[in-house]
Amino acid sequence: MALQPRHYIIGLIGAGVAGGLAWLAFRTDPVPVDLATIARGPMLVTVNAEGETRVKDVFEVAAPIAGTTRRAPVEVGDTVVAGETVVAVVEPAAPALLDTRSREQAEAAVREARAALTLAEAQLRQAEEELHYARTQHDRARTLADRGVTSQTALEDASQLLAIRLAAREAARSNVEMATSALARAEAVLIPPTTGGTARDSCCVTLRAPITGTVLSVDIVSETPVAAGTRLLSLGRTDDLEIVADLLSADAVGLSPGTRAIVDRWGGPDPLEARLRSLDPSAHTKVSALGIEEQRVDAVFDITSPPEARSGLGDGYAVYLRIVTWQGAEVMQVPLSALFRQGDGWAVFRAVDGRARLSPVALGHRNGTAAEVTEGLSPGDRVILHPSDAVTDGMPVEERMAG
Repeated sequence: MALQPRHYIIGLIGAGVAGGLAWLAFRTDPVPVDLATIARGPMLVTVNAEGETRVKDVFEVAAPIAGTTRRAPVEVGDTVVAGETVVAVVEPAAPALLDTRSREQAEAAVREARAALTLAEAQLRQAEEELHYARTQHDRARTLADRGVTSQTALEDASQLLAIRLAAREAARSNVEMATSALARAEAVLIPPTTGGTARDSCCVTLRAPITGTVLSVDIVSETPVAAGTRLLSLGRTDDLEIVADLLSADAVGLSPGTRAIVDRWGGPDPLEARLRSLDPSAHTKVSALGIEEQRVDAVFDITSPPEARSGLGDGYAVYLRIVTWQGAEVMQVPLSALFRQGDGWAVFRAVDGRARLSPVALGHRNGTAAEVTEGLSPGDRVILHPSDAVTDGMPVEERMAG
């Protein structure tokens, strides 16, 4: 029986439907991905660290004597002028109160010193009487010798006796002075603590600012007894700052004086420039937030940006440092998020004509966000960021739409 034309049309339609269903069954949907374009540009490799500003030269003012410091005449932040601004006033220490035993001993010492003075004065009077007698005898012997009545030997004996009496009088005078001083010293122990205003105004040590600068700290604000050498306040120039940063010893090994650093997060609109001045010769152990012992080294940086560029930055302020260990001007870079391991090397997925293409790459320097590409990519190539397990070589991909 011959087939009718309509039977051919129905058969063709059925075959088309069957083929479409088969294509839909085996078709692979494109994987949505994020893409980045490879380009050349400046690149920095840095060691990052938290730092703290400090005044380069801090001048500490201390009490030169033991006593009582009066209430501080200056406050933190005040401007002082060298040799003019009074920054502290210290009164000498008042005599200590005596207990009963000490007072009895002191009073006995006064009586003893007074008796010694009386004895010395009596000895002085005796020496003066003996000197008067010796001078009379000497004058009589000289007169007789001039008349030839007595011998020259008698005159010499009288002269010698006069000299001895003169020396005895000088010794007696010295004993009186010593006894007088001993009495004054013994009586000074009994002087009570001064409570009046005369001594406070006449026997104080006034300290003036050694430099022109700013008061950084005041250790003692109110009137307080202090020992000699007690720090009262500190001064410095807030326009002459440096930065100290705590680095891992492994990071510090590759740094040398003059290394550039970029100062971020200091509070101003623009980053500041700094240069490494010195590294401590010895490290110290510090326990990290994770409880790991680390060897740390203090690094000191000079701020090279002018003072007007860092207005408001003061002593003890927190900053963030990016210490430049390498930099390049026209460096081809790939985001670290596009890289993954392939054997012993690195690779990326390039997006080429809507499909992912596996591309091994050779890398150079790298920082926290990108790596230098030395082989495997060209400017303008588009690479897949954060490739998932669904992305394989030849897999259809499409760029994920933002939002």
